[in-house]
Amino acid sequence: MVEKISYYGWPDCIRIYNEEIELIVTTAIGPRIVKFGYIGGQNFFYLVPGHIGKIGGNEWRIYGGHRLWHAPEAMPRSYNPDNEKVEFIIDAGNNIIKLAQASEAFTGITKELEISLEADKNEVTIVHRLINQNLWEIELSVWPLSMLAPGGRAIIPQEPYGSESEFLLPARSLALWQFTKMNDPRWIWGEKYIQARQDPAFTSEQKIGVTNKQGWAAYYLNGEVLIKRFDYNPEAEYVDYGCNNEVFVNGDFLEVETLGPLTKLAPGKAAEHTERWLLAKTLIDESDESVDANILPLINSFNL
Repeated sequence: MVEKISYYGWPDCIRIYNEEIELIVTTAIGPRIVKFGYIGGQNFFYLVPGHIGKIGGNEWRIYGGHRLWHAPEAMPRSYNPDNEKVEFIIDAGNNIIKLAQASEAFTGITKELEISLEADKNEVTIVHRLINQNLWEIELSVWPLSMLAPGGRAIIPQEPYGSESEFLLPARSLALWQFTKMNDPRWIWGEKYIQARQDPAFTSEQKIGVTNKQGWAAYYLNGEVLIKRFDYNPEAEYVDYGCNNEVFVNGDFLEVETLGPLTKLAPGKAAEHTERWLLAKTLIDESDESVDANILPLINSFNL
């Protein structure tokens, strides 16, 4: 089911929903998803208080919610404002919304989101698309980022354990930024999972990236969990020392980010990266055993 609404001062938003969950996307700015959660429940996304409801102008605003960028990150290329209206198509019969931003003047790239919601499941499919509108080839990675509400915990799977006698080569990359402190108390370096707490008491920035061959990451928030599924191609090259999954946290929010392969994109061609989302209610603590018991069955219940 699809309807047009106003949301926190943004006009002409589109609400797509089934009997349990809802998404709200903006058309006055974007493309952005600014609400995701159970109907009448908490919003999994963080919205920046000073940016809510604003439109227009040349100032770059982070806004919040779920957005689409292109990697590797660079200033000013990655920070193109998305303050203007986007084109949209609503296919109500199939619960699909397609949003398209005008080509970025600075980069010549068009951003598109294609969002579909299952009618009888709490599952969402989002196709993220970058189109090269230049007259020359460019190289980039499709980079979706979800700014998540405070007080939760991100969960990233480790690679399965193997003995030294069986596995002589490394399992994956772990990338650290200049401002990353591995002894920051928000990190939980578990045997099976890396977890990151969002705690408003800690205001410094932290970020890691991993080669995530398991193809999932999760965010646990107040008895509910958002699970993302995404692809990993062992034959492809990825940015940031081979990362297809990254986590950023500060005092206001936590970001769960995924990345597609680094792609040489010819003029007029598109690169795509798909995320599948599942929303569920569950209770977990910080132990590996709790994640095994309560999150893994949910992950195994749906595929990319």
